[in-house]
Amino acid sequence: MPADRRAGLLLHPSSLPGPFPQGDLGHEAYRFVEFLAAAGCREWQMLPVGPTGDGGSPYQSSSSHAGSRALISLDWLRDRGWLASIDPSRTRDEHLRAAGAAFAAQPAADFGEFMDREAHWLADFALYSALKAAHGARAWIDWPAGERQRDRRALATARRRHAAAIAQACFEQYAFAAQWRELRAYAHAHGVQLFGDLPLFVAHDSADVWAAPQAFVLDEAGQPTFVAGVPPDYFAADGQRWGNPHYRWDWHQAQDFAWWRARIATQAQRFDRLRIDHFRGLDAVWMIPADQSTAVSGAWQPVPGAALLGAITQAFPDLALVAENLGIITPGVEALRRRFGLPGMVVLQFAFDGDASNPHLPHHHARDDVVYTGTHDNDTTLGWFAGAPAATRERLLDYLGQPGEAMPRPLVRAALASVATLAVLPVQDVLGLDGAARMNTPGTVEGNWAWRLAPGQLTADVAQRLRALVALYGRS
Repeated sequence: MPADRRAGLLLHPSSLPGPFPQGDLGHEAYRFVEFLAAAGCREWQMLPVGPTGDGGSPYQSSSSHAGSRALISLDWLRDRGWLASIDPSRTRDEHLRAAGAAFAAQPAADFGEFMDREAHWLADFALYSALKAAHGARAWIDWPAGERQRDRRALATARRRHAAAIAQACFEQYAFAAQWRELRAYAHAHGVQLFGDLPLFVAHDSADVWAAPQAFVLDEAGQPTFVAGVPPDYFAADGQRWGNPHYRWDWHQAQDFAWWRARIATQAQRFDRLRIDHFRGLDAVWMIPADQSTAVSGAWQPVPGAALLGAITQAFPDLALVAENLGIITPGVEALRRRFGLPGMVVLQFAFDGDASNPHLPHHHARDDVVYTGTHDNDTTLGWFAGAPAATRERLLDYLGQPGEAMPRPLVRAALASVATLAVLPVQDVLGLDGAARMNTPGTVEGNWAWRLAPGQLTADVAQRLRALVALYGRS
């Protein structure tokens, strides 16, 4: 953790305003960086930025390296001459294809260098993307045998047949990478660091699993024999069955975690800090037989997490890591986190259950924690407070000394006042928005990941008020 007290905001780029169905890396992203700097906040935390899965979830991506084509700024493409104009009545896909055709006629000078540098994943991802489109968006497990099993002749034929689609995918990844590099440089110039999110598991229907099935616990047909999830608990009587394939940890360790080091290298090009989602899974994972429809019959299996973290921290000493250690966490998980000096997370919405030993209560916070009012999986603080039991609401207000301000401001103050070195506030809580602005409801597939800022909603007055609070509690 940085030695100085810092504040940051949580906002996924897709939530930025704009004329298309989601935000992107264009001008509004730069305006948000300026807002962060004006508000005295030096961290921009976001969700995973890869291609999204079913329902728009950034946690079920088709690649652990690729950037989301939906985040590519069309303004950027137009400014560089690869788009003649932007017509809001046309789709983003139509604009991207037009830009790809112009790029093919006049590629960027550094495109060849980009292709060489990223070839270790981009060649497979581009071919995977082309084949998935050619097969009507079917998962790779349902492709013809030659392509599914990566027969050399079948793949050579596919590369020739789908050369245009492959070139388009490569162009889009170049555009994403170039845009990201410029945005990160702009953020750094304004004293803002980028804080990313790494899902522990990858989707079965992904370029990662298709290209390296030997790295995962699969049967001869390519299907998972065990899938990931978590066991039954107070919140879910049947547990949670996520469906991701498990890693063959013996294979990864024998390869000195080369697959993982390559994955982290991509993230290190994008972020200054990285949250490891489901950090508990680096101590042990809940392995559910794939033929089971719930997580009840799973079992814990140990993971060589210390060896993996050792390889990562040695290879990327400048990349700050944060452990997502929420939920039921064992002493072994905490020992692993502390062994590598990784900050954990505390969430104020979890604190007021009536147990004075609750680790999320501010009097238990530690300097190496990252404190949140809530996360992307929580309701907004205003929405949560409105729906909380009366006893919880009264307990919170009593703990905070019966504040005279309306919610969520008292909880925002509590986060900023915490001894935790880093405090991160969802933008929805800074704006005092209700539950209609919630980003995600775990366990549901509809209506998530779609919240957007309204144009002009982050005003100079909002920045000034937030900056005063940040300064009041000794943060910057």
